[in-house]
Amino acid sequence: MKIKILIFIIIWLVSFFNFSYADNSEKVDQISKNLRCLICQGQSVYDSQSDFALSMKILIQNKIDEGQNDEQIYDFLKSKYGEWIVYDPEINKNTVLLWVLPLILFVFGSILILRKVSIK
Repeated sequence: MKIKILIFIIIWLVSFFNFSYADNSEKVDQISKNLRCLICQGQSVYDSQSDFALSMKILIQNKIDEGQNDEQIYDFLKSKYGEWIVYDPEINKNTVLLWVLPLILFVFGSILILRKVSIK
């Protein structure tokens, strides 16, 4: 009976550590999908296999193990590599044109199309 209890406790501990590792792995994947690889232009850190991307994944894993949340990790990476490393930049005075320009182009294009259609 004692052996069964011991085996049950060992299995429970192993499954607990595997699930926590899987959670961390999913979190690393989620964060790395939103980061640009500075070596492979046009690829995310998640998709890239460059040395930079692999070291970034390890860095993210270490930051998660230290207990940092997503926001803290993004802030650290932005302070080190600049705002450009993040695929989804924040809205601030430097990026407002990036967010507003598509809306302006859409409105301007719609007005042009409506004028062309109403002329005929």
